[in-house]
Amino acid sequence: MLQLARSRYKSFTRRAAIVGGVQAVLMTVLAGRLYYLQVIRADDYRTMADDNRISMRLLPPKRGRILDRQATELANNQQNFRIMFVPEHAKDGIAETLDALSSLVEIDEYDRRRIEREIRRNRKFMPVTVLENLSWEEFSRVNVHLPDLPGIQPDVGESRSYPLGTAFAHLVGYVGVVAEKELTGEPLLELPGFRIGKSGVEKARESVLRGTAGNSQIEVNALGRVIKQLNRVDGDPGEDVVLTIDAELQMMVMDRLGNESASVVVMDVHTGDVISMVSTPGFDPNSFNLGINHADWKELLDDPRKPLINKPLRGQYPPGSTFKMIVALAALESGAVTEDFQTFCSGKLKYGNHTFHCWKKHGHGLQDMVSAIEHSCDVYFYEIARKTGINRIAAMAERFGLGDITGIGVGGERSGLVPTKEWKLATIGEPWQGGETLNVGIGQGHVLTTPLQLAMMTAQLANGGKRVRPRLMYSLDAEKETDGKTADKEPAVPEQNQSLGLSEHALSIVLEGMRRVTNSPTGTAFRARIKDPAMAMSGKSGTAQVRRISKYERDTRVLKNKERAWRERDHALFVAFAPVETPRYAISVVVEHGGGGSSVAGPIARDILEATQKRDPARTPPMGVAAVRNQDKGKG
Repeated sequence: MLQLARSRYKSFTRRAAIVGGVQAVLMTVLAGRLYYLQVIRADDYRTMADDNRISMRLLPPKRGRILDRQATELANNQQNFRIMFVPEHAKDGIAETLDALSSLVEIDEYDRRRIEREIRRNRKFMPVTVLENLSWEEFSRVNVHLPDLPGIQPDVGESRSYPLGTAFAHLVGYVGVVAEKELTGEPLLELPGFRIGKSGVEKARESVLRGTAGNSQIEVNALGRVIKQLNRVDGDPGEDVVLTIDAELQMMVMDRLGNESASVVVMDVHTGDVISMVSTPGFDPNSFNLGINHADWKELLDDPRKPLINKPLRGQYPPGSTFKMIVALAALESGAVTEDFQTFCSGKLKYGNHTFHCWKKHGHGLQDMVSAIEHSCDVYFYEIARKTGINRIAAMAERFGLGDITGIGVGGERSGLVPTKEWKLATIGEPWQGGETLNVGIGQGHVLTTPLQLAMMTAQLANGGKRVRPRLMYSLDAEKETDGKTADKEPAVPEQNQSLGLSEHALSIVLEGMRRVTNSPTGTAFRARIKDPAMAMSGKSGTAQVRRISKYERDTRVLKNKERAWRERDHALFVAFAPVETPRYAISVVVEHGGGGSSVAGPIARDILEATQKRDPARTPPMGVAAVRNQDKGKG
């Protein structure tokens, strides 16, 4: 019995020891684990706890302004009076609160459905935007009745504004809500309602205008409800962008064009500064910022005059007779003809099995190069184009920058087209025909140019044959230069004021012809001249056909432009520079389906060039740059 008891005691003692040992090991492990968590990893877990308690929220930066050369604001930020709604606080019910609000400010069915959709999608304590861009009267009315509107929170934010509206719509562009395809992973772009540049300068200089985001530290509970703000760091506002444009002249050009479907570009012939660049008809960029409705959007899309297209950059037109200066220079520089070359214009020219007609039915008689430019004689240019050849003409056109984008720094620019034998074979798969060269000789056929290219061409003729490329934006900091590159990866702007390698004598012949166009009583655009000798302009008209005139029409009667449907009328073009003796400004005018270049586009060019010279913006320093620099100094 005693042995049995001893055996049981020993067995119990062993079990107790094992259990005790296991417990000791567990306690040691537990103590070690607690020490690891509470001491060694204490800072890490404290940070994690703060992350659950503190929410970091991005604060959108203030967008930079867009200014003209005299510091006139073309795009700025204005107060946005808006109404927010927190459903959780709506004691009387969501529908009842919205009904009460509707008695003070108008809430249409579309907004009502949107609000209800956002309420269902978000948590009840998250604010929902009810209305934006309220007038001060509407905003005040809501504030007065706020005690009767539980859950309604008036708020003041910022929205983009375009004070001069339509006149700068294509040039400045507009901002809009970030689309899904535009998301890059940058958190700022994912903020609700954040807007980025969609077109024009707003898009091309988005990275400069946007600025950098700030942040706010918010204490929240387990449900994400805001308790209080702990810290706030404002971001850096976007930089201002200063344009070479003269706003007052831009508005005048807009008024002069009226309801025409047209484009105008005015350039400084020495610096390339674009003083004015207008496309009509325009649209209100503010409507896009606020959210354009479906009816207005459809109206813009269906308008045959294409108000959404920036015509100076994206419009491609046969240059018509404005191309004759290029043909003349190609002929002279290649030695195909001399200045003394003459031909008799009877009103038509037989080439192969085809008859090429002059715009003057009964012809101009004997013509040399100067008189052919003065009278815009088609037969003369048929002849010298045939003698010169398409590839020589193309080489001269390319020397002037035609057939390629200018590098102005705004996306969407089109290149136009300067055809060659190789181009036609590669793209159409057919050999070049001699008759096509004759068509190119008068700016018809395959050749296409943009209004901006025509202005640049004219500026280079006026400045003595020096390279000049259009400039739209001033650089405020040389270290921030992008070598002419834009967000659209456009090529660098070629060096300004390089010689094009033209013969001074050849250029003088062409310029004399342009002078006579507007200042000789027999010139095609004499009626469109500037009468003040100190402001007189040299120019060249152009009329580009949009349809082929049949033999039947020529044998009977060719309908005048005003007798045709709008889409069948010729394009009216005019290029010019002024003053004649000391050129400073060049202009191109294109009126879609406007009719005659001399009768329609010429007077427009005259009025604008005269107004430009009276203002003479190129001879005064750009005040916009100085204003921005002074503003930056004040910040420092």
